[in-house]
Amino acid sequence: MQSIIKSKTSRSDATPERSTRDRILDAAVQSLIEQGAARTTTLEVQKKAGVSRGALLHHFPTHAELLSATVDDLVRRNEQSVFELQEKLHNAPDAVERAIRSLALMMGQPPFMAELELWALARTDEGLREALVKVERDARKESERVLRALFAPVADRPGHDAVIAMTTDFLRGFVLSGVLRRNPVRRQQMISNWVRATQILLEHWK
Repeated sequence: MQSIIKSKTSRSDATPERSTRDRILDAAVQSLIEQGAARTTTLEVQKKAGVSRGALLHHFPTHAELLSATVDDLVRRNEQSVFELQEKLHNAPDAVERAIRSLALMMGQPPFMAELELWALARTDEGLREALVKVERDARKESERVLRALFAPVADRPGHDAVIAMTTDFLRGFVLSGVLRRNPVRRQQMISNWVRATQILLEHWK
């Protein structure tokens, strides 16, 4: 499938300053995915990126700015992942089921879990919360575009918007509960139940 992801600026075309910023962001994203938000310190990112303390602080003066800057990259990774997963589920006969199962699988991947970890940290970190509110507001347009593409086959149904909103909220809580409750059978049952619930909503929404 032809990717709908906008390509990033080529590293070879980037200025040295931009290249340094990219290295720092790549290191931060990798640390978030591999080690989690709590262990993604500025020192850890500095070491991973192979840059000086001054270079890191030049681009990201605070820890909050560094962490919030990773959201765009995480959103791109999640977007690519959900469409790749949807393609793998092409045998599922129902469009709503394909959309929901694709989202559920994507939200269980490390990049999405890393983004949720940032949300959790922001509860007690006012600087991070303020930074995240802005970047998440900008990223929301891309997320909404992805969701509308996934649920496009039922876009004419009256309950379309409500189903998308409820599905995303349900799945966020669902994947978080899965961190402690790793029961594959229950997981599949819950997803199947939600698929059926959304089908009923779309059929009877007025």
